[in-house]
Amino acid sequence: MQQKYFFLLGIIVLFIIVVVFLIFPKIISENEPKWVKNLITNEIDGPVANPPASLSKCVYKNEIVYYLPPRCCDIFSVLYDKQGEVICAPDGGITGDGDGRCSDFFEERKNCEVIWKDSRSYS
Repeated sequence: MQQKYFFLLGIIVLFIIVVVFLIFPKIISENEPKWVKNLITNEIDGPVANPPASLSKCVYKNEIVYYLPPRCCDIFSVLYDKQGEVICAPDGGITGDGDGRCSDFFEERKNCEVIWKDSRSYS
């Protein structure tokens, strides 16, 4: 009898993993460009970041942009335009101030919303 419960529990856990890691990101980014979906998939396929990776959609200089925050320790963030081209690194790096090409991003950005956050835990 216990084997049936463990088997059922295993199926439920497997279903949750599939939904969280494979289906949920696709639902979140359904209306986003293909390159955004690919970026999210690449993040999921990579190692877990600390802090967890996320992607925000904002308006900057009257254009839609996508902000990928820096990972730990001297790594630049990335700001993409709506076509997926890199605009700049608003923060991160050795100084924490990014590459200096869009130092006004945090003051000028509007309507930012997190469109994806990695739900995996860092271990």
